[in-house]
Amino acid sequence: MVPRELAEPSATVRWPLAAVLVVDDEPGMRNFLEKTLASRVGQVLSAESAEAGEALLQRHRVDLVVLDIALPGQSGIDWLKQLRERGFGAEVVLITAFADLDTAIEALRAGASDFILKPFRVTQIVSALERGLERASLRRENFVLRRSLSRQQQPAADALVGDSIAMRGLQAALHRVAAVHSTVLLSGESGTGKELAALALHRLSPRADGSFVPVNCATLSPEAIEIELFGQAWRHAGTPHPEPGDTAQPGRDGLFVYAQGGTLFLDEVGELPPRLQATLLRVLEERRIRPVGGEQEVPVDVRIVAATNRRLADEVAAGRFRADLYYRLQVVEINLPPLRAHKEDIAALVAHFVATLAPRLGVAPIEVTDDELHYLQQYDWPGNVRELRNLVERSLILGALNVSALYQGLARQDKAGGPYAGAAAGAGVGAGMGGGRPTDLQTLEKQHIQAVLAAVDQDKTRAAQLLGISRRTLERRVAEWGAG
Repeated sequence: MVPRELAEPSATVRWPLAAVLVVDDEPGMRNFLEKTLASRVGQVLSAESAEAGEALLQRHRVDLVVLDIALPGQSGIDWLKQLRERGFGAEVVLITAFADLDTAIEALRAGASDFILKPFRVTQIVSALERGLERASLRRENFVLRRSLSRQQQPAADALVGDSIAMRGLQAALHRVAAVHSTVLLSGESGTGKELAALALHRLSPRADGSFVPVNCATLSPEAIEIELFGQAWRHAGTPHPEPGDTAQPGRDGLFVYAQGGTLFLDEVGELPPRLQATLLRVLEERRIRPVGGEQEVPVDVRIVAATNRRLADEVAAGRFRADLYYRLQVVEINLPPLRAHKEDIAALVAHFVATLAPRLGVAPIEVTDDELHYLQQYDWPGNVRELRNLVERSLILGALNVSALYQGLARQDKAGGPYAGAAAGAGVGAGMGGGRPTDLQTLEKQHIQAVLAAVDQDKTRAAQLLGISRRTLERRVAEWGAG
């Protein structure tokens, strides 16, 4: 059966990274579909039977299958049912010359995403192709969105804030680098906002319409992260050469596929094991990935932004990180400054966190006085901006700045003899500033703890939980004031 029109309209390849499998026992139809689809997708495979199509799926990743119902051997519908039972998730367009309403219903129940009667026009099969690939693209976007929500990340609201010289330099560097497609390495201490910087690069780049896909390389085992990044080939118990104990196993796309056309952010890239370092280097050089257990290499169009809180040069010298991968990642390196290097931005950061976190928490904003900001600027902030954000979040829950947490941090600094040793004492214990307001941290802490105790009717267990300290510490504080 040949199509009604054979003239192929001029078209450009709209889906250059997509792969389509055509399964039809008529050579003429296979040839026509191959030519029609080849001008629109990156790869077209073909088979004359379900059994031959099954063999191709063991070696190749496909985004869409065009499947005839009437095939020699196993029928298209029966094969489709088996595919869906084994977890095959690609779009499937069924075609047939002999169909009635019952056949159409059975096809949809089997898991077909579209159904076309022969003879069909070029526009019909092209429309079915575009609908299927659009659905596949939407599924990838939904996956990325669900993954971001499951990580409880709200990067859109936490922009890089600050007008200090350090932050202006960072923002200028991000704007310059965003316009090119080069790999970027973000370095800096934990909590300095490397993921926010990566997201800014993505949003400022020509890839802004694509997905931003983050993955933390330190949180997954070597086996898990390999599948997470590169995906897994679809296989089942009937694979020609199964491994011992091999069972039915649905394939899955990796994050490189989900980030197609966008940005893949590899956080803590220094934690990658040596074998995966070699694999990542090859991907960066060849722009192709191979799913775990698969034979076909899949082309990828992804910008890599990597981040580390380690000095990768030291890791290379120690033999823990590949030198060639380090230089490949370090095409452009941007260092994010620690908060202690731009403490003049603390006021703006606090105001930003109060404004963005209060609505999320469903609480009223808090006011932070100049005196309190003065004490915030005395602290060393080893956890950087993330630590400040967490302090503001706890303070919003409590209804006032959580001075006790800051006081404990300063006490630890003083004990350690750090760069801000003696900051609490140097502030002038018992001195007065700002119209007689107490300015020493001990007094501020006492007032804060007393306010929390009053709010919970002197329930010391609950107060200790809210304050983030142990009940024993709270009781010791109260006893020192002679109030317990």
